[in-house]
Amino acid sequence: MTLAHGRPYLAIPGPSVVPDRIQNAMHRTAPNIYDGELIGLVGSLWPDLRALAGTAGNVACYIGNGHALWEAVDTNLFSRGDKVLLLASGLFGLGWANVLTAQGVAVEVMDFGRHATPDLVRVEARLAADDGQIKAVLTTHVDTASSARTDIAGLRAAMDRARHPALLGVDCIASMGCDEFRMDDWGVDIAFAASQKGLMLPPGMGFVWFSEKARAVGATAGLRTPYWDWTPRADGPEFWQYWHGTAPTHHLYGLREALSMILRDEGLPNVWARHEALARTVWAAFDAWGQGHPRIGLNMAEPPARARAVTAARFGAPDAARLRHWCETQAGVTLGIGLGMATEDDPQGSGFLRVAHMGHVNAHMTLGVLAVMQAGLQALAIPHGAGALEAATAVVAAVRA
Repeated sequence: MTLAHGRPYLAIPGPSVVPDRIQNAMHRTAPNIYDGELIGLVGSLWPDLRALAGTAGNVACYIGNGHALWEAVDTNLFSRGDKVLLLASGLFGLGWANVLTAQGVAVEVMDFGRHATPDLVRVEARLAADDGQIKAVLTTHVDTASSARTDIAGLRAAMDRARHPALLGVDCIASMGCDEFRMDDWGVDIAFAASQKGLMLPPGMGFVWFSEKARAVGATAGLRTPYWDWTPRADGPEFWQYWHGTAPTHHLYGLREALSMILRDEGLPNVWARHEALARTVWAAFDAWGQGHPRIGLNMAEPPARARAVTAARFGAPDAARLRHWCETQAGVTLGIGLGMATEDDPQGSGFLRVAHMGHVNAHMTLGVLAVMQAGLQALAIPHGAGALEAATAVVAAVRA
């Protein structure tokens, strides 16, 4: 017998849960894409997208996933042979570097591994030694695989101390709408995010924010093509130019609801605080499970270095894979795989998993995931410490209105 029948729950770091309100907004016939209500609706989105990222700068929208956004940024900024410094703290930083290399950009990777965020002292020293060749410093705010969270404000400060003129570009796909991010305050020139994580939409839409400095630096980008060109997407003036063709109509109705939920109904600071509390709830459970059992633990040791959107953790091979299978087949909860965590001793990454707490997630959803994991640990006789659920509920109980 299985207890998995009923509504399943995806506790993976994207696609995240799509709220009923957003699904209802998208469940409609296709609108006129040349005139009428869609034009006005889209006009309301740009100010809210700027508010979401904390910028007064430019916004361009694309039909595509996160990998498409890498190309959108690359083609608008670089020519073949341009040099960039990429700071990697997991699989997705390295993935961006691979895309850049394939496009002919000279990428210098500073790889800080899967368990650490960028060492800003090393970054500052490297920039101070540069002779002006580095055109941009690129990094992930949150690496979806390792759950490492880079100190973006600290990175900008390091660049400023080195007196380096490079652009600062940040992959916010796993963090936007979950972890605190302030583009203008932190001196970020380019940021980008996708629809299927903190924005609570289905996959298929992406957003790039860019400063006037980035626009000027990229004005002569040799990789730019008509489809990826961010200038008409940001400026129009004709409606079709925002999409270089047909608009992603139903995503736009969903996006309108998502931005209203984040910015008006809850408020962005409260969204950040909710993700902070739910992340700490998950961390508390893992701290308890790991007591006396060093095989169990969080991938990122220090809380400031951990994402508030997703938590990567180890159970030791093959127990993470066993636990994921049990949770999905016996209880209807799908946990994230240990993406990019393979080693020679664990070539399938079966000792790691990820628990997402991003987007439309509340206390009972997060506590429910942890309770299912607790049941799985017991059912599979995986050794673990006691008191995880008590520790997790204590975090929730301590939150004050």
